[in-house]
Amino acid sequence: MPRRTRLAAGLLLSFTGLLAQESMMLPENSVTRVSEHVYAIVGFPNIGIVVGDRATLVVDTGLGARNGAIVLKQAEKLGKTPILYLTTTHFHPEHAMGEQAFPPRTVIIRPAVQQEEMNKHANEMMDLFRGFSAQSKELLQDVKLRPPDIVFDKELKLDLGSVTVRLMWLGPAHTQGDELIFVVEDSVLIPGDIVQDKIVPNMPNADASVKNWLAILDQLEPLKPRFVLPDHGALGDGSLIAKERAFLLELQTRSLELKRQGKSAEEASTIVTAEFKKKYTDWQTMGPVANVVKRVYAESP
Repeated sequence: MPRRTRLAAGLLLSFTGLLAQESMMLPENSVTRVSEHVYAIVGFPNIGIVVGDRATLVVDTGLGARNGAIVLKQAEKLGKTPILYLTTTHFHPEHAMGEQAFPPRTVIIRPAVQQEEMNKHANEMMDLFRGFSAQSKELLQDVKLRPPDIVFDKELKLDLGSVTVRLMWLGPAHTQGDELIFVVEDSVLIPGDIVQDKIVPNMPNADASVKNWLAILDQLEPLKPRFVLPDHGALGDGSLIAKERAFLLELQTRSLELKRQGKSAEEASTIVTAEFKKKYTDWQTMGPVANVVKRVYAESP
């Protein structure tokens, strides 16, 4: 199956619940205070805004320039100075393709791996999203991207004045270039898609990794965040890390059992999806389970 077709199939499975929302537009004039320095715009996706005495950091942009303008408006209302940074948790369009709404003075920061991924696949991914709905097509018209001002390999510490933010790349999980953000003084984790509340891990293609996802969760646990602001779904606390890990580990373990029994990846996907639907009745759609099972099979000898 061609890469484009695999991407489309994987993302449609992963976004079944999210794309059923009435609108991909972020709410206007609606901000939730998470902690002393951190605010969230809750929508598709959740946006993080970290406000320091010297500068403001925005995490993710929303889908297209119209959403980016909503984010910018709120960031400028909250900010104490004109100095503005922007970073993105990964290169998918609802997270990164609203950057053109931000003024030229905005300092864009990304992990080098994420930027490389964007350079290679941004247009392909936007074409896929344009096919999801008339609204997503309209929002992604005439997207213009510019090179980041700063790229980093594994970690960059950003002093916003009175608050420090760690920008981290810990390896591939949901995508090759997943970025995680930790607001040190407030103990707030902004983990992208890597930690969410009762949402099946999204592994739409071969760029995703079950093994590394679990390894990243192991590295996040010692941070013991007070608050977690995920990309999608409800905001929560540090307990979400352990819950995410337990779910994914169980999914991995069960898939490996079925592989040892000689079941094909397709057979295992059907079995595990049915089992998890019965056990995790309060989780969002189990459609993405099949992709996780396939990744487990691919990563095991």
